[in-house]
Amino acid sequence: MKDFPISKFKEVAMAGRSNAGKSSLINVWANEKIAKVSQAPGKTRLLNFFNMNNSYIIVDMPGYGYASRGGEELKTWRKMVENYLSQREQLAGLVLVMDMARDWESDEEILAQYMMKNDLPVIVALTKADKFSKNDIAKAVERIKKQSRIDDVFAISSQTRYGCEEFEEFVFRSWIKKVPAK
Repeated sequence: MKDFPISKFKEVAMAGRSNAGKSSLINVWANEKIAKVSQAPGKTRLLNFFNMNNSYIIVDMPGYGYASRGGEELKTWRKMVENYLSQREQLAGLVLVMDMARDWESDEEILAQYMMKNDLPVIVALTKADKFSKNDIAKAVERIKKQSRIDDVFAISSQTRYGCEEFEEFVFRSWIKKVPAK
């Protein structure tokens, strides 16, 4: 934990397969280009902490599923991510970012189960909604809800901002401004 910044703010972790659109979503969320968007997947290798108006922090995690990295590097990444997810007191929840065209797979299931085991919330952000009809978006949301058993699934587009406001409001209201139980 010594390698992570000291902060009093709640943190929202962003995880997803390489090339799922995490960086683009972070940039839309921040209303500025703070996360590097790359054409080549697998560029994020560390946890990147982005302060959101001195209110909360978005943590961009390395993408998973990018096979060209060496075994030792993957082990290091896994340990870093597990340490962060299991030990970070400021962590408010995890956003699993997925390309809307994909199905729920074992990588997502492992992360979701890990978070739930630690009593931390998980939501799904289905990206690239601008490439689908409203009917296909509704079908994709229902498919992922069924596959993941997660109720909070948001269809979004970083290109058109479709669904971004609803998604951001949910995270802020549910995780950042959440009133602790008495």
